[in-house]
Amino acid sequence: MTRKIFYICSFGGCGSTMLCAALKKFGIVKHVHSRNPPNKLEYIGKENGGKSYIEWFNGIKIPENIIKNYYVIYIYRNPIDAIFSRFENPSHLEHIQSDKNVKLIDIISKSSDLYGIQEFYNNYTRTDIKRNYKIYCVKYEDIFDKQDKLSNILGIKNLNLKKNESDHKEKLHQYFEHLYEVYKDIINTMNNNDFLIIN
Repeated sequence: MTRKIFYICSFGGCGSTMLCAALKKFGIVKHVHSRNPPNKLEYIGKENGGKSYIEWFNGIKIPENIIKNYYVIYIYRNPIDAIFSRFENPSHLEHIQSDKNVKLIDIISKSSDLYGIQEFYNNYTRTDIKRNYKIYCVKYEDIFDKQDKLSNILGIKNLNLKKNESDHKEKLHQYFEHLYEVYKDIINTMNNNDFLIIN
């Protein structure tokens, strides 16, 4: 039986590491932070002679006859929560192909999405691009209650995901209103999304 290969993609702070750990029981898992998903699915990092960072698509196309074994999952979350989870780390900003010099205070003082979270989200969720694979877009906020639906779609047994979050309430209280002004449009879009969108 052919093993499933899961690409877990996100802009970080969205539960991707948790999902990677849960899926390891069911196949090969790759953690992906590439900002732009390719039109034709590619290998990751150094695979098949690639020369890119270990969490980025590497430009080498996967043969069409094995694409069916690959499941590309994009997990996203309210960006305010994601920011406090991961974005104050310059190396993380590099990993998601963002400017590593951007600080939280820059986002607030300029009232602008300098991290490029909206662009990252749009790149994975847009439906006007013809790809040779599907992207399973998963809303983090619903995954614990609706994980069985994801398991069924992927053809696997129970994921047994359990919520375990850091407490960012103090920071959120201080910056929430400023960040909400920057990210309110994408937050509203995410809130109105179904748990799982396949495109």
